[in-house]
Amino acid sequence: MPRLYPSGFRDDVVRVARSREPGVTIEQVVRDFGVHPMTLQKWLRRADIDEGAKPGQSRSEAAEIGELKKRNRLLEQENEVLRRAAAYLSQANLPEMMYPLVAELAEAGIPVTVIKLSCQPYYRWLQGPITPSEVVEAYRADALFDAHRDGPEFGHRLLADEAREAGEAMSDRTAWRIASSNGWFSAFGKPKRSKSRRPGPPVHDDLCAVADEKGRTRQMFAADAPNDLWLTDITEHKTAEGKLYLCAIKDVFSGRIVGCSIDSRMKSRLAVAALENAVRMRGDVAGCVVHSDRGSQFRSRKFRRALTRHHMVGSMGRVGSSGDNAAMESFFALLQKNVLDRRSWTTREQLRIAIVTWIERTYHRRRRQARLGRLTPIEFEIIMNTTVALAA
Repeated sequence: MPRLYPSGFRDDVVRVARSREPGVTIEQVVRDFGVHPMTLQKWLRRADIDEGAKPGQSRSEAAEIGELKKRNRLLEQENEVLRRAAAYLSQANLPEMMYPLVAELAEAGIPVTVIKLSCQPYYRWLQGPITPSEVVEAYRADALFDAHRDGPEFGHRLLADEAREAGEAMSDRTAWRIASSNGWFSAFGKPKRSKSRRPGPPVHDDLCAVADEKGRTRQMFAADAPNDLWLTDITEHKTAEGKLYLCAIKDVFSGRIVGCSIDSRMKSRLAVAALENAVRMRGDVAGCVVHSDRGSQFRSRKFRRALTRHHMVGSMGRVGSSGDNAAMESFFALLQKNVLDRRSWTTREQLRIAIVTWIERTYHRRRRQARLGRLTPIEFEIIMNTTVALAA
């Protein structure tokens, strides 16, 4: 069965192959990223088709056709639901909240009798469609709007005082509800929260912390097999277009970056995309511990659901302690010195290609690590996997 690569990885390989420097061949790109030459040629052809450079059905067109087919099936199902529900609706005692919809259908030329509704209650509703409570609400809203226009710095309590002075009695809570729903806020507003606010509480225990003989807690980053312990973190870098954020996931066993995600915004989807890419690249990851800091991206529901979906275990370090994720910090320091500080970056695209190229070409396949016996992460994994296969 052919290997399935993450879409982000495929796009990055195509970017590097297209923007390669003079003298760098396709064969060199293939060796750097560990893909088959025919696979890269297929990806390049697909990219040309998607961009309209070659004839064929692009991925966007295929997705659009699939979406249209899905929409057609949904419309057929909705039509069937409406057909079957007509018999029940004709016998039901419909609430008055349905009558505005009936009025819209009647304006479109559909008689009330076709909808099989009782005509008398509907025509009575037409004579007075607005309830007394809605009239009272409208007068209160008018009074609050006038007060807000005259005093935009007033909060909801002062607006309520002004409305009561004008003859529209209401509670402060009612004034807040009406003003909030209409967006009538004080011009002063609430003070913005400082960016230096404390991180939120951890959603996972720290599974990498161990106690020494003196009872002091320190981090132990060690793994006996691949996909046993992963570390993850997010770093940001400046370009002339704005910041670029990188979320990387590192396998402690070999030091390999098993998944990464690069985006212009630091949202929870950045961490989720990196995790999904790592799972796609590594395969069976059930029971793997994913250690991170207490960033909101790693505490989000989306990230926790992704961990649960892949049967992985979360782990979080302490606040303000760089040693709790020192292995990832060392990787980002290498990236900073070898790529980011070498030159100024004009576009996010240039920096993205440089980061991906350095990780796959230099860090994975050329940079030897002392703790791995002077082997690169790729060489170490190949040797260890071969040893395990022979032992089995």
